[in-house]
Formats: sequence, structure tokens, C-alpha cells
Amino acid sequence: MAQYEPADIVAAPPDVRAEESRLRKDLGFWGLTAIGFSNILGSGWLFAALYAAQTAGPAALLSWVAAGVLCALVALVMVELGATRPEGGGTVRWPLYASGRLVGTLVGWSVLLSVGGTAAEISAIMQYAAHYVPGIYHDGRLTATGLGVATALSVLLTALNWFAVRMFARLNNLVSVFKVVVPVVTIVALFLSGTHSGRLTEHGGFAPYGYAACLTALAGGGIVYSVNGFQAPLDFSGEARDPRRTVPAAVLTGIGLAVLVYLGLQLAFLYTVPESLLTHGWQGVSFDSPFGQLALVLNLHWLATLLYADAVVSPGGSAYVGVAIDARHTYALAKNGLLPRFFMHIDPRSGIARRALLLNLAVIIVFMLPFGGWQDIVSVMGDMYLLIYAASAVAVASFRAHDRERGLPLTEGQVPGVRWIAPLSFAVATEFVYWSGWHDLRLALPLVLAGVPLFLLQRRRAEGPPTREELRQGAWLVCHLAALTLLSWLGTFGGSGRLPAPYDSVVVAAVSFAVFGWAVRSGAAHLRMTRNGRQLA
Repeated sequence: MAQYEPADIVAAPPDVRAEESRLRKDLGFWGLTAIGFSNILGSGWLFAALYAAQTAGPAALLSWVAAGVLCALVALVMVELGATRPEGGGTVRWPLYASGRLVGTLVGWSVLLSVGGTAAEISAIMQYAAHYVPGIYHDGRLTATGLGVATALSVLLTALNWFAVRMFARLNNLVSVFKVVVPVVTIVALFLSGTHSGRLTEHGGFAPYGYAACLTALAGGGIVYSVNGFQAPLDFSGEARDPRRTVPAAVLTGIGLAVLVYLGLQLAFLYTVPESLLTHGWQGVSFDSPFGQLALVLNLHWLATLLYADAVVSPGGSAYVGVAIDARHTYALAKNGLLPRFFMHIDPRSGIARRALLLNLAVIIVFMLPFGGWQDIVSVMGDMYLLIYAASAVAVASFRAHDRERGLPLTEGQVPGVRWIAPLSFAVATEFVYWSGWHDLRLALPLVLAGVPLFLLQRRRAEGPPTREELRQGAWLVCHLAALTLLSWLGTFGGSGRLPAPYDSVVVAAVSFAVFGWAVRSGAAHLRMTRNGRQLA
């Protein structure tokens, strides 16, 4: 593959080139790794061990391992894009380059909606803070007072992102150290407090709810959401000093460290929950603030105090990174034309997209209104964001197919084996969406498909290929989402059960591979139509 960065900037309109040149390349390996790790290790570690145990029992350990392996597989196709096509908000730009404006609009629309995912971290902070400040969180929802406090916190996080990326990275590095220390201390303290033998085989066995529950736990148990966030360094690739070397290493290192921490926390939870709470099995274990309350039950009051303090720092750190990522996404969406160019402006002194930050602040606040509970936000937003992974797999395969057509040699930054990793990555991302279940997908997928009329409205005032041709080249994603909606309704993950397990997941995989082949052919055709294989923004 040829080196695309200069070509993309040259092909872009003058206003895009001018704003892109203002991004400051100040991030190295450790800064990028801390961004990825901090984005992964947020509210998930505070809650997912409980939700995963309720869903799958001790077999949740397999879910964590599977999530790490599968996310690493998905990450490999994205790190190639980040290394060979570094750009601010690249995860939003690559689908547009490779597949055209219909796919770019649908993915961009889902990303715009997923900006509200930062609200999940803020909601988690409120849920734990309710231990000290009663009245801000009740019955799984933010109260009016809690919403006011959450709004003030959102404003603070936005203000902290107002300055240069170097200052952002330094502050995030300090937060990341604290976020590593507290979970490790929690694991050690819980094990030292005393464990219960046989926990992996008693109370219904290792998989009391069947091994299919491991798949449900990936999404419904918050595991995918908890490991999600590994793509964060990719969105900062346009601000990395040496993206070809540092971005891939940072992404994979972040995933590995986070999965090790999550496995330790899951084991500590499984082995230390008191027997008295397991009279109705793992599904009967219930905590509002899992590790904090567990520490109190075990008379580890010092640990509970530390945990309730970290309940602000961990999700707060992830929300801090999330706000920064959201700004890069909004900036990229403005470059794509989905948002007004007004939001593309980069402040020349700080190198920050400040107008994008303000827009995201408004979206976060609005999103906290209908969804006050952590799991509600996580389930829907996880489904939205997973589309980026699928679209990125198509993008890398389309770029490679187009390069082969032009006889271009492989270049530095490309990942060995991507020809088979990309379709597998696409299928994995699709299965993640499917395993989320009908309850969430019946809302999430129609919301994404609402991007089709948005594309048509946008297309009326845009130049480029005929609308009919763009609809044809992007039809694969519309059909894929429609098929997923139907299969989710037919399947066993909250659906009607007309398509029994495990055949439902097998059918989803088969459909994914078929759609992937269609998508890559469409992407290669789109790239042939654009000037020198480059999408004009």
C-alpha cells in the first residue's frame, strides 16, 4: 500500500488541509498507550465483574479471554489503517475514503450518537458517588440533582480538554498510574481477605447458565464495552510523532494490560463473594456498587474508601479521554461534511478543536436525559460504536484490493495476514453486535438506519458521483443492518427463538462473510471512481 497521508491532505479541500496542519504531533508511545489503557479501564472494572458473573457465572472468565482475543483481532486491521493513514479522527474518515458517502454517513451518524457513550462514564461516577451524596442516583437513574452534578462534571471535563494535547497527555498519564494501582490493590486485598474454595465448580458448576451465556456476557454483561476503547490511540494518530511505529504497539499493549487487570478482578470477585449471597446462585448476587460494597461486607473499610475515591478517578479518567476522542470524531465528521465546517476549526494556539468540544458537551448532556443507568447507556452505545470496527475491516481490505489492482507493493506499517484477518474481524464485529440482543438492537439498528435519509438530504447539496451510484456502492451496509435486525428478532439472544442456538450465530457469521465480499468489491469499485483512488473530503 502506498503512503496515503500526504496524498489525502493534498486531495482534500484547502480548508481541510489548513485545519489538519494545525494538529500538533506531540504524542509518543507511552502517551498513546496511556490514552488507550485509560479509555479501556473506566467504569467497566467497577461493574462488569458483577454483571458478567450474573450472566455467565464463573464461565465469565472465558468471556474476558474471548473479548481480549477478539478485540485484538479487530484492532489489527485498525492499526494498519492508523499506521498507514494517520489522521485526526481517522476511524470516522477511513470508511468514507474506502466506501463512499453513504457508508461514511451511516458510520458517522452512529459515531455522533455514540458521543453520548461518555455519559456512561459520568453516570458510573454518579452511581458510586451516591454512597456519599444521597439523592443524586436512585432506582438505576440519575435524579434531577444528579443530572445537575453530572452536567457540572461534563463542563469540567470539557474545560480540561480545552488546552494543548501535550498537557492532556501529561495529565492522563498521571491518572493512568492511579487507575492501574487501585485495581491491583483491590485484587490483592480481596484475595488476602480470604477465599472460598470450589467457587469455579459449585453453585451450578463452571457454566451454570450454559456456555451460550458467555456470548451474552460479552455484550449484555458489559464485557465488550469494558474492553472497548482500544481504538483511542488511532483517533490520535494524526497527533503522533511516529504513527507507523507507536500506534500499533500502543493499541495492542493497552488491550493486553487491560485484559490482565479484568481477569484478576473477575477472579477476585468470584472467589470472595460471601456464601450467604449465593443462595440463589450467581444471578441472585446484587450490589449497587459491586467492589465497594463487597469490601464493606468483608470489613475492608480502607479499601472501600479507596474504591469510592477511585470510582470518580477511573471513569473520570475514561470520560476525560472520551471527551478528547469525541472532539476528534466531531472534527472528522465536519471534514466529512456530515456536520457544518464550522465545527472543523482547530484553535491555532492549542491545536484543539474547541468548537467540536462544545458541541459534544451539549450531546453528552442531552444523552443523559433519557438514559440514566450505566447498563442502558452501555448496551445501546456499544452497538453504535461497533459499526466502526466492521467498516474499518472493509476499508483495509478495499484499500489492499485497490492497491493490488494498481500493482503497488506492500509498505511499512501493514499487518501480515490482513487478507484473512479482515473478513474474520468483520464477522467478529458483527457477532458482537448480534450478541447484544434484540432488546438493544431493536432500538440501536433503526437509529443507525435513520442515517439513510440524512445521507439523501446531505447528498442534495454535495458534489461527486451520482446519488444512484453512491447508493449502489453503499447498499451493502444498509442490507447488512437490515439482515442483522431480522436475525436478531429470529435468534435466541432476546429474540423469538425461531432460529435456535448455536445455529443463529453460525448464520450471522455466514451472512457476515458474504456481505464482506460484497462490501470489498463495492469499495474497490468506489476507489477506482475517485481520483487516484482518493476520496475527496
